[in-house]
Amino acid sequence: MKIIGLTGGIGMGKSTAAAAMRRAGLPVFDADAEVHALQAPGGQAVPAIARLIPDAVRDGRIDRAVLRRAVIADASLFTKLERIMHPLVRASQARFLGRARRAGRCWAVLDIPLLFERGGYRACDLVVVVSAPRALQLQRVRRRRGMSEAEALALIARQMPDAEKRRRADLVISTGLSRWHSLRQIRRMMTNLTDPETTTP
Repeated sequence: MKIIGLTGGIGMGKSTAAAAMRRAGLPVFDADAEVHALQAPGGQAVPAIARLIPDAVRDGRIDRAVLRRAVIADASLFTKLERIMHPLVRASQARFLGRARRAGRCWAVLDIPLLFERGGYRACDLVVVVSAPRALQLQRVRRRRGMSEAEALALIARQMPDAEKRRRADLVISTGLSRWHSLRQIRRMMTNLTDPETTTP
């Protein structure tokens, strides 16, 4: 089985690309969704987060706005939060890949925002980066997350620059024009994946 690493900065349109790949029949591991599940009431990560940032957890529920403000204000908390989350997410990812292999899949997708930052790209046969102009990225982040411009810029700055991600990619999908244009690029990629020996579109 071969692995596609799907990544891109926050607000770049990665979720749209992942959804298109899922509709095309590829199994997709969504790292962000797994983080939300781990941080949901009763999730494995909640007790450790409560110990790290007590104000962010109330009645067993994580107040994501409080959590976000805390890690933006204190970079050391962001690092400590990653130490809680990453081992749990990696374990879920390993179970996902095991299921895909047992099902006889030729390809599986790892949808991971920090694919390059955490070295996950090394396990991938094809790395796809989703990219959009900086102004559009900032607009999307502010609209979807209800952030100020300063908060959005601080969040974007924590990730590898888009130019560097594009430089490292095997394939770049642009989401800056239209949804139709983005999906056309994904369909072209999917056509090239019909041969399981293909590693670059």
